[in-house]
Amino acid sequence: MDLLVVFNAKDAKWSFQYERLPTSYSKRPLGTPYYEVMDVFSDVIATVRAGRAKFTRSRLSGRWGYAFGPYPGAGFHVVLEGNCWLFPPSGPPVALGAGDVVFLPHGAVHGMSDSPDRTIAELPLAPEAGPPDHEPAPGQAQLLCGAYRLDRGQAHPFLRTLPEVVHLPARLGDHSALRSAVDLLGADLIEARPGAAAAVPALMDLLLVYLLRAWLEEEASSHGPRGGWCVALTEPVIATALQHIHRSPQHPWTVQELAAEVGLSKTAFARRFTSLVGQSPMAYLTWWRLNTGARMLRDGQAPLAAIARNVGYTSEFAFSNAFKREFGTAPGKFRRQQHDITDE
Repeated sequence: MDLLVVFNAKDAKWSFQYERLPTSYSKRPLGTPYYEVMDVFSDVIATVRAGRAKFTRSRLSGRWGYAFGPYPGAGFHVVLEGNCWLFPPSGPPVALGAGDVVFLPHGAVHGMSDSPDRTIAELPLAPEAGPPDHEPAPGQAQLLCGAYRLDRGQAHPFLRTLPEVVHLPARLGDHSALRSAVDLLGADLIEARPGAAAAVPALMDLLLVYLLRAWLEEEASSHGPRGGWCVALTEPVIATALQHIHRSPQHPWTVQELAAEVGLSKTAFARRFTSLVGQSPMAYLTWWRLNTGARMLRDGQAPLAAIARNVGYTSEFAFSNAFKREFGTAPGKFRRQQHDITDE
């Protein structure tokens, strides 16, 4: 039995035909669609971010300009008020207006200025505490500038597929959730409000989710799914396989079983998965198990043997050996190092 799945995003379209009905289809209640929107994307973001964002708000007027980066993490800017110019790592200056969001996932050197007639090399490096506040003046710009802390050794491969600069203009009607987060940030940062110290860090976490989601939507609607993780996270076949891996890393998955779950032959599934994800199904499964184990070591106090079982290893010894091959350090030492970083 064939099943045709069609995806539409404005002018973008793709279709995919199952070779046979997936084995998991019969397990679902009547009326439940085969493809359910799953939350692999949340897992992706959890591995991208390793800590709270650091940020400053600056009011700038007159002639100004600063260079930012390189960051060990990912840089970002939100234009809360006014207009300015972005000097990207490569290419011409980009005009920014109120509500625009800029994300630099690889932490590259870039600049911000009141005018496009500069170069990054001319701009002074922004102080670690952020650009100093200027006196209120006509034509001023208010910026939120900062960086998300990343551990690139553990960051999800999705991060590597992002461009040097993600610019999301404040177009009316587009990305309403992102716009709402920007508006809320502006309200709490431009005017001091009760509870802002608690609200702003939470809004910064939301901002990362919404801007990455908005980028995926832009990719689908502007160009059509071109390949890679942009498709892997949204196409029913590979997204469903990823859901199984992420939801049950402890399960003894095989390529044959994953292929059966999504209704493809073993060969067709392995080829499709590898072309989009950049790793074979078993290589990605191993990577996900070890990174899930690393997060459990970083965020909790579970015994090593329990963590090993929870991520699909039959023994603490097998997990420790695989972990050391991946991260270059033993699990116990890794946990101590991560807790020391958290305490800083």
